[in-house]
Amino acid sequence: MRLTAPAAVIGTLAAVLTVAPAEAETPARATAKAGDLHRLTVPSTAAPGAVVTHQVRPAATATKTYTVKPGDTVYAIAARHGLRTADVLAWNALSWQSIIYPGQKLRLGAGATAPAPKPPAASTGATTATHTVVRGDTVYAIAKKYKTSVAAIIAANGLGASAMIHPGQKLRISGTATQASASTPAPKASAPKASAPKAAKKAETHKVVAGDTLFGIAKKHGTTVSVLLQANGLAQGSIIYPGQTLRLTAPPTSQRFTTLDSTQKAHAVHIIRVGRQLGVSDRGIAIALATAMVESSMRNLDHGDRDSLGLFQQRPSQGWGTRAQIIDADRSIRAFYGGSSDPNGRTTRGLLDIAGWQNMAFTDAAQAVQISAFPQKYGQWEQQANRWLATL
Repeated sequence: MRLTAPAAVIGTLAAVLTVAPAEAETPARATAKAGDLHRLTVPSTAAPGAVVTHQVRPAATATKTYTVKPGDTVYAIAARHGLRTADVLAWNALSWQSIIYPGQKLRLGAGATAPAPKPPAASTGATTATHTVVRGDTVYAIAKKYKTSVAAIIAANGLGASAMIHPGQKLRISGTATQASASTPAPKASAPKASAPKAAKKAETHKVVAGDTLFGIAKKHGTTVSVLLQANGLAQGSIIYPGQTLRLTAPPTSQRFTTLDSTQKAHAVHIIRVGRQLGVSDRGIAIALATAMVESSMRNLDHGDRDSLGLFQQRPSQGWGTRAQIIDADRSIRAFYGGSSDPNGRTTRGLLDIAGWQNMAFTDAAQAVQISAFPQKYGQWEQQANRWLATL
C-alpha cells in the first residue's frame, strides 16, 4: 500500500515504508532528505501488509528565503509557510504599511540576512529615461513597462523598503549603479571624507533638495524613516519638497495624560481584568492600556486605517480574525496578550509571544506587537497607563 501526503508539511514530510521480507537483515539506513518521499524497509516483526509512516525532519540549514510573486501578500506568504505575519514582518524590517513587490526576497526565519535585490551591472553609454507617475501606477508595473526591474527603479530613485510613489513624481528609469548614486544623496557620494560622517551625526535639521527622499535622508544622517516621520509630524506616503527643513531627531518623549469617560474606563477595566486572568504582570497590562489608548483612544472602533478595527486596530487581512471577532473586545484583548490562550493560536503574535519583552523598553514591547509607523507614541502614555492600573 502507498500512503500519499501533501508535498509540504510544516517542518516534516511523511515518508512511506514497506514491510521487508522475513529474511531481511536490519533496516536499511535512511538517507532521507527533507522534501523527498522515500520508500524504506522495516523489520520483519511488522504485521504483513502494514504501512508505517516515518517523518523525515530537515537538517538544520541556513535561514530560508522566499521570492515574492505577483499577487502575494505578507499574510498569505506567512500562512503558506506556517509562520506568523508579525514574525515575517520583523525578520524583514517591514511594517504593516510596507509594500512588497515581485522579485523581492523575504527571510522566512531569524538569523541569516536575505540577499538584497541586485541592481543591474553598470554599463557605459546606457540611456536614462524618466517616467512621470500617474494615478494607479505601481513600481512593478513601471518596471515591466520599461523592461527593467523593481530593484533597479528603487536604487535609481532612492526609494525605501515601502517603495511609496505618488502621482506627479518623476522617476529615473536607469539601471547603472553610477546613475543611481548620482540621483540620490547616497552615503558614498555625500561622505567621501572621514570628517563628513561626524558632521552629519551632529546635524539637527536637513534642508530638502531636489531628488531627496525620506529613505535617502535617513540613511545619510544615520537615522530611520520612522524617526523622521515622527519628528516632523509626517505620515506614511507624505510628500517632501525642495526647500523644506526637516528635523532629524524627535523631541524627548513627553508624557500625555487624560481623564477617561465611562466608555473608555469600562474598556480599561476590561483590559486589566483579562490581564489578571492570564497572569500578565503589571508592566504588561500597562503596555496593553497604553497601546489601546494610542490605537483607538480606548474605544472599540468599527473603522480605522485600511481594514483596522477594534481597541487595538487589528486587521482581518493580517490574520487577526474576522471583522466580527476583532470587534469582540474580549477576544481582541486576549489576542493582544497572546500566549498559550491566544484565540488566534500561532497565526498572530501577542505580547507574551515576544521573547524577552519584559526587558524591552516600554514602547519597544508595544511596537513588537503592533509594528506601527509611529512607535514612540506608546511611550508617551506609560505614566498614565500605570496610574490607570493603580486606580482601576
